[in-house]
Amino acid sequence: MISDLSPTALAGLPRRVTVYEVGPRDGLQNESQILDTELKAELIRRLFQAGFTRVEATSFVNPKSVPQLADAESVLKRLASSDLERVAALVPNQRGLDRALSCGVRHVAVFASATETFAQRNLNMSVDESIETFKPVVERALSEGLSVRGYLSMCFGDPWEGAVSAERVAVLAHRLFQLGCGELSIGDTIGVATPGQVVEVISAVLSVGVELQQLAMHFHDTYGQALANALASLQQGVTTIDASAGGLGGCPFARRATGNLASEDLLFQLNGLGIETGVDIRAVADASAWLVAELGRPSPSRVVGAILARGDQ
Repeated sequence: MISDLSPTALAGLPRRVTVYEVGPRDGLQNESQILDTELKAELIRRLFQAGFTRVEATSFVNPKSVPQLADAESVLKRLASSDLERVAALVPNQRGLDRALSCGVRHVAVFASATETFAQRNLNMSVDESIETFKPVVERALSEGLSVRGYLSMCFGDPWEGAVSAERVAVLAHRLFQLGCGELSIGDTIGVATPGQVVEVISAVLSVGVELQQLAMHFHDTYGQALANALASLQQGVTTIDASAGGLGGCPFARRATGNLASEDLLFQLNGLGIETGVDIRAVADASAWLVAELGRPSPSRVVGAILARGDQ
């Protein structure tokens, strides 16, 4: 049983880690089925009840681009004010920020690419153009008292351009921080990173002045490396890891971008290392099981499957 496991720490790891839950946004945006609005709101409620301090609830993108999230305003209107104050939302432009502000969102994110091809396919503009577009969005968000997160995708490999250098990631990370992003999430969008590359990229990003406490890591599990990469990040002192309940998600604009690192799989590892998260793994697994039942398929998370099969507490 999970509750009977005795944690064994490893030297040099953080004592507490924030698991940044992205399932309602990055998880559901890649589902072929469009989930009912109330079910999306219920998922967010359950995740907060499980103990997450930040849940990325939706994205204020053009509904034609991501129809799965076209009901962003309606989802947020169904949340209690205490939950609404803790949700985050993706805002690609000024219009997206307008929509977020009208809903009372206090935490927003912009989404940049480390490669030109993905920037064109995802945003229909170059990397330089996208960062210029984000500049007034970030400035206005900060003036409104919002926190701003910057996502940088394709940081380890791109399906069209191949390998991505750590130096390029560092340069673009620095530009996002110059805009005013208070946190930067480094994304392995197609899941090709391995631990040595993770260490190299983190070192490069820190070398340009990004503070360790401002850094988050975002892994996909396409090649089964997400947990190993998360541990490598912890060993470098990173204390924020993105994950998705049940391991759902990917990217509708990138080939081979399969599921995110499952929140439950990450929590099982962190619990076993004696690292505090404040999140109840069983409650997250129950929320994931409920969600995939609504989607009509099993969860890709190994831990969810094991908990449900054994009835672990």
